Amino acid sequence: MESSEKSHPEAEFRINGVKAVVWKNETRNGHMFNTTLVRVYKDAEEEWQETHSLGRDDLLAAGKVLDEAHSFILDEERKARSAD
Repeated sequence: MESSEKSHPEAEFRINGVKAVVWKNETRNGHMFNTTLVRVYKDAEEEWQETHSLGRDDLLAAGKVLDEAHSFILDEERKARSAD
């Protein structure tokens, strides 16, 4: 990939301010998926920020977006196996 190209996520799942992003990576053994989990918020200057720190009220949303990401990855892997 050229340095000017940006990689794009395969999927993004969001509930309130909690976001799970699924990335697809090429490896020697084929595709591999990774997931990042963040909470987005606006700071005092009204600029969007991300943090990996979750509060009590974020935990259930985190579990739900991670479940959605997991289901997405399983479905993508199933499609790849059936295409072979």
